[in-house]
Amino acid sequence: MKVLVVGGAGYIGSHMVKMLLAEGHEVITFDNLSSGHRDAVLGGEFFLGDLAGQAELDAVFVQHRPDAVMHFASFIQVGESVRRPDMYYRNNFSNTLNLLDAMVAHDVKHFIFSSTAAVFGEPDYVPIDEAHPNRPVNPYGRSKWMVEQILADYDHAFGLKSVCLRYFNAAGADPDGLLGERHDPETHLIPLILQAASGRRPEIQVFGRDYDTPDGTCIRDYIHIVDLCAAHLLALQHLIGGGASERFNLGNGSGFSVQQVIDTVEKVTGSKVIVVDGPRRAGDPARLVADSTRARAQLGWEPMFADLEAIVAHAWAWERKFSGDCLFRSANSQRKTRTSWNVTDQLNGIKATKIVAQEYVEIFEHIHEICRNSGEAHRIIEQLVERLKL
Repeated sequence: MKVLVVGGAGYIGSHMVKMLLAEGHEVITFDNLSSGHRDAVLGGEFFLGDLAGQAELDAVFVQHRPDAVMHFASFIQVGESVRRPDMYYRNNFSNTLNLLDAMVAHDVKHFIFSSTAAVFGEPDYVPIDEAHPNRPVNPYGRSKWMVEQILADYDHAFGLKSVCLRYFNAAGADPDGLLGERHDPETHLIPLILQAASGRRPEIQVFGRDYDTPDGTCIRDYIHIVDLCAAHLLALQHLIGGGASERFNLGNGSGFSVQQVIDTVEKVTGSKVIVVDGPRRAGDPARLVADSTRARAQLGWEPMFADLEAIVAHAWAWERKFSGDCLFRSANSQRKTRTSWNVTDQLNGIKATKIVAQEYVEIFEHIHEICRNSGEAHRIIEQLVERLKL
C-alpha cells in the first residue's frame, strides 16, 4: 500500500514512517520542516511542501497517487494556542481542510487523523471514554475538534472514510535508538526531566503538590510512541478492510503522577534530579486519563510498552545519544575551525573555562578533568570515546 504521511519528519510522524516501512508499505513523507527534521525520515520518498500550498498538494497526489493519508502536521502547544489562536486555526484547521480537499479531488478515500484528548476539555469523569462530552477549552483542542466534525461531513458528502485517534501524551522513543523527541522548545514532561538528569537542564519544576491524588501531584496518561503508531497502523488496516469511520481514545490504563515520573527517571538514569516546587497552574485538572476499551475491542490494539519504566528507559537511551551527539558535533566543528570552545554551553551547570580544541583526545582530557565529579558527564564521555574508536 502507498501511504502519504503528512508531518512525517516530526516526532510521531517519523516513528510512523519507520513502522510503515518495516511493514512493507511504500511511504511518501510530506513536510515543510518547520519543526520536523529531514534526518528523522528514515526511508521512502520525501516531498518538501506546505499544506497551505494547494499546488504543492496537487503535485504530491499526482506524482505519487497514495492509497491513504496519515496526518500528523499540527501545532500542539496549548499555551501557544491561547496566545496565537490565529496560527492554530490556520494550520490545524484551514490547512487540514486543504489536505482533505486535495484527497477528494484526487479520489483518495482513507484518512487517519492524529487528534488529541484535548477535544474533551475539563473531564466530567476519568478515565475518559468516547461518550464523554466534547468541550475543548483552548484553541488547540477546538481546532482538532473542528477537524473531527468536518470529517463526519466529508464522509457523508464524499465517502471519505477516517479514523480519529485521541490521546494525551505520546512518550518514549524508538527502541532501536534511531528516533526520539527533538522538540524546540521542549514542553513534554518526560524529556524535560531526562534533560535535567543528563545535565542539559539545571532543574525541573513541579506545579502543585496539593491535588487530590495519592502523592498530591497531577496524574497524566502516557502512551509509548511505538504503541501509538501501532494504533495508527491498525486504524489504517481497519479502513482498508472496509471499516466505517470511527473515533478512538488511546491510553495506557491508569496514568502516572508527576512524582512517579520523577522517581522512575531517577531509577532508570541513576541520577538525582533537582526539583523545584511551584504553585498550581490555572486549569490543570488533577487527573487526565483516556479509556481505550473501544480501541482494544474493535482494533485489537494492545500496548507493548505500557510500563512507565520501559517508556522512560527508551527515552533515556535517546536522550543520552542525542546529548552526546550534540557535544560531539560541537567539538568536531570547533576542532576543524580551531576556534574557542566553551564547555559550559555543552555541560550545563558544570564549572568550565574556555579551551582551544586541537585534537579529539585533548577535548576528552579537558572535559574529563572539568567533569571529574559528574557521573553523567563521565557516561557522555565514554559514549564519545566509543564513537571515536569507530
